[in-house]
Amino acid sequence: MLLAFLAGAISGAAVALLFAPAAGEETRQFLTDKARESRERAVAAAREGREVIRRQKDQISSAIDRGRDAYNKSRHGEETA
Repeated sequence: MLLAFLAGAISGAAVALLFAPAAGEETRQFLTDKARESRERAVAAAREGREVIRRQKDQISSAIDRGRDAYNKSRHGEETA
């Protein structure tokens, strides 16, 4: 997904240069601005991805703990029966 986003950003910048030529300084500023925006979006996407992974890890850990507790209760019940 991130790769597709970056490819789209690069393609968009190239098309903009072809269809709206500007002075060198304006072009450099435009590219700088677009690169900054793309970087900010990529950082935000990475942050969001890390948060999703953290939540998934917490859910899996919780499920494992519940399974372990259920196993131990079941095992303990079998030993006393």
